[in-house]
Amino acid sequence: MTLLSVNIDHIATIREARRTNEPDPITAAAICELAGAHGITVHLRGDRRHIQHRDVKILRETVKTKLNIEMAATKEMIGIALEVVPDQVTLVPELPGEITTTGGLECTRNQEAITSAIKHLQSNNINVSLFIDPAESQIRAALSLGARTIELNTALYSDATLRNRETQQGTEALAAVKQAAELAQSKNIVVLAGHGLTYRNVRAIADIPAIVELNIGHNIIARSALVGLERAVREMLALL
Repeated sequence: MTLLSVNIDHIATIREARRTNEPDPITAAAICELAGAHGITVHLRGDRRHIQHRDVKILRETVKTKLNIEMAATKEMIGIALEVVPDQVTLVPELPGEITTTGGLECTRNQEAITSAIKHLQSNNINVSLFIDPAESQIRAALSLGARTIELNTALYSDATLRNRETQQGTEALAAVKQAAELAQSKNIVVLAGHGLTYRNVRAIADIPAIVELNIGHNIIARSALVGLERAVREMLALL
């Protein structure tokens, strides 16, 4: 079975829309774990548009499975990670004003900052994952930087299969993810995947043996608005 880490950012998005204290991501994380999720993921952004510093500190005290914090490889964020000490940090690119992460980390550039972040985090027993596009050049670069775990960006596949219709673009994107996952696994890199996956298109990604865990957020939270969070998580787990 492919493991599931639930991204609860958009619980915080609802809260921040009114600058109030509900709904609480801490409570949401507990519900996800009770429903069977194998981990909790949050993205602490520089602009604090949803998850706040307080959230990650309390989540560190309450999450019983695996706490994964997505963040940019900046001095500020690495400092917070060293303070909170999550189980995993996923380094992601971050652009001002973007609606969501628009692509994978460019591992063939900015190597000094990425390498420094990996060394600081790993030296404090924090596993580091790099969110990268499913390309051979990125996998080889991630390996050279010292990455032991990667998360493959499934955005192209997700966009091409959003309406659950078979297209050549979707077929090619799925093949690219599978090829990248197999290459990374052959290099002894732990392979995760995620971005834009839905109940309708997740099974094909979950069926790739080299991928051990998926990070899924928006679609689960969207479904939870209609059927409840516990049920939404259980339904996703059933597909994996």
